[in-house]
Amino acid sequence: MTDVSQLTEAQALEELTKLADELAAHDIRYHQQDAPSISDGDYDELKRRNAALEAAFPHLVRENSPSTRVGAARAEQFSPVEHGVPMLSLDNAFSNDDALEFDAKIRRFLRLSGAEEVAYTAEPKIDGLSASLRYEKGVLVQGATRGDGKTGEDVTENLRTLAEIPKRLSGQGWPDVIEIRGEVYLGHEEFASLNAANEAAGQKTYANPRNAAAGSLRQIDPKITATRPLRFFAYAWGLFSQPFAQTQWEALALLKSWGFQTTPESQRVISGQGLLDAYAAMEAVRPKLGYDIDGVVYKVDRLDWQQRLGFITRTPRWAVARKFPAQQARTILEAIDVQVGRTGAVTPVARLRPVTVGGVVVENATLHNADEIARKDVRIGDTVILQRAGDVIPQIVGPVLDERPADSVPFEFPTHCPCPLKTPLAKETTAAGVETVVRRCTGEFACPFQRIEHLRHFVSRRAYDIEGLGEKQLTAFYERGWVKEPADIFRLARDEEKLAELRTTDGYGETSVRNLIAGIEAKRAIPLDRFIFGLGIRHIGETTSTALARHFETVEHFIATAIAAAAQRPGAGAQALSELDGVGPTAVEAILAYARHPQALLIPAGASLEEHLRLAIPRLNTRARQSLAERFGDWPTFQAAAKAALSEMPGEEFREISSVDAVGPVAARMVAEFFGEDHNRAKVDALLAELSVIPAERPKTDTAVAGKTIVFTGSLEKMTRDEAKAQAEALGAKVAGSVSKKTDLVVAGPGAGSKLKTATDLGIQVMTEDEWLAMVGG
Repeated sequence: MTDVSQLTEAQALEELTKLADELAAHDIRYHQQDAPSISDGDYDELKRRNAALEAAFPHLVRENSPSTRVGAARAEQFSPVEHGVPMLSLDNAFSNDDALEFDAKIRRFLRLSGAEEVAYTAEPKIDGLSASLRYEKGVLVQGATRGDGKTGEDVTENLRTLAEIPKRLSGQGWPDVIEIRGEVYLGHEEFASLNAANEAAGQKTYANPRNAAAGSLRQIDPKITATRPLRFFAYAWGLFSQPFAQTQWEALALLKSWGFQTTPESQRVISGQGLLDAYAAMEAVRPKLGYDIDGVVYKVDRLDWQQRLGFITRTPRWAVARKFPAQQARTILEAIDVQVGRTGAVTPVARLRPVTVGGVVVENATLHNADEIARKDVRIGDTVILQRAGDVIPQIVGPVLDERPADSVPFEFPTHCPCPLKTPLAKETTAAGVETVVRRCTGEFACPFQRIEHLRHFVSRRAYDIEGLGEKQLTAFYERGWVKEPADIFRLARDEEKLAELRTTDGYGETSVRNLIAGIEAKRAIPLDRFIFGLGIRHIGETTSTALARHFETVEHFIATAIAAAAQRPGAGAQALSELDGVGPTAVEAILAYARHPQALLIPAGASLEEHLRLAIPRLNTRARQSLAERFGDWPTFQAAAKAALSEMPGEEFREISSVDAVGPVAARMVAEFFGEDHNRAKVDALLAELSVIPAERPKTDTAVAGKTIVFTGSLEKMTRDEAKAQAEALGAKVAGSVSKKTDLVVAGPGAGSKLKTATDLGIQVMTEDEWLAMVGG
């Protein structure tokens, strides 16, 4: 696997997209079907890779990233429950350095002095099923699973069967309304007894206690759940009608006084060293516990600090899960298959002799790409080491060379798509002309694999989520020629001739057809973010779709801007410059500012391009200078490229898309390219003829900055940039990364450069940080 520091922005975006797709599929198997196909450790390794990519390329963080996704959508056999407060997932830490960096980030965000202490709670991370319990006037009225974090499954009657969940709160001090969060789990002895009883009765046995707990809780008949020895630990809360504690530690004590079981191993610690000591203690006690834990959860103790720290999309800044080390196993690599995704990317998949890693049976593992296979030199027939480093996709660490068969040969990556058309594969290149590790089928929509993958993406749970139209049914309709593009799905629901034929098909009856029609009709009104995500535009995941929806608000505004942007795409030179590794929007602005007004400088004879750049454009950081030096080699070549880029810059609508937070130039180019194709616009028009798009939820309108586009530039002294952005968005403002005619306000701190100059030239209002805080009441 290529080191993150060696990846270009385009390569990083490609890998983030693939990670998101892989993890989404396995999340459904894990959270919804209670049948994971890989281990927790494998999932952690993928999330670690994802975190490393996002740390190196923070502007590429997307909605469908594993770092921003919570669980999976609810199963249809249970009624939906909208959580009063979303049930968020946690970011992961894997080492002492990660834990110390978490403490350092907290201190930096809060701008604490060196002498000011930070207290944390360190709680065991229970390996079970998250649940939320709603109490009104102290009485349990509803219980739900986490689901996708926003909507869970109503399992109230099942949860009532758990002896450790009080039906009525005891003690005092509880709010009139409160959602108690915790983990449903099975102890080791209970798990062994359950599996033994099921095996004796010829019934399903479970791979591990977590799956057993999830399967037991999500029974349709609560009487079955009542026979399972489920337990419950409380550790958090969601919606509440009035404050009840000042610290996490105080809240845990109150939960216990109200009748809940809390983890006795939890402790309150001080500073980064305290986090390390707590982890060591938890690791030592882990083998002695009667239930599974897979790490430690660190939480900032003060609740007012938790509120100030806030969230990053779907993970809190004030908490992190410190995971235990990965587990490994050996097995045989029996075959390597290649799969074609909806964007034509060809991914090799290892088919393994089934092996249990950390309690999960693993049969498949991703090999990422041809370069990864060559780097690790894995061959069919090899004994390989399989690592459990994450909850979803397993990772092959490498082959055991001493056990390699004598007749083994290196794997030859295919040169043509495995589809019936056998279309040639081509290496993808960036706008800078650099080859990536990705090989794509060049057949595009002629390739049946890509067409069906596009349709599967369209009906997936995070896009249109059409009930009754799963992968099996969709494939059958595609093969019949009934569904070739998304609009065909909605046409099918009103095609009496095809529906009549469907009623005579095996597996379909009147009820099935009626349910299918109802599922399709229910999605004729779709939220804008799901509409955008469902289009399947490369690099446009859930985070990006949500960001675009919030910015443009209506489908008409989004499409009109996208079509205009298609004609305003940057030239090859400008695009190549903006997509160079380490050359972000700020660096591009500095380079263009120099190209507009070059200045004569005394440069030492024989100076390198990096030294030229340091003296001529001091705003460039080391990473940007290195990247430019690698790309252009010498000063005259760079000067010519900068001047060319100046004349090739994109138009206003393209820049508007690119400046939307969490989008950036690569994703903007993908949107523009998509709407620049006649057949894509025709598909979108056909789809819009069949449905209506619900505008994005409007932000606050009753604040001084509601609806305004804000740009923060320079050094902020009283809050961090992240805190300022979160504050502005909470007040209904949009935060952009660059200044344009559509910018309403620029908040400039010390060191503000080209953005401040651009704002002044355009006559945009500029204010200091103090003036901003005074205006918003901060």
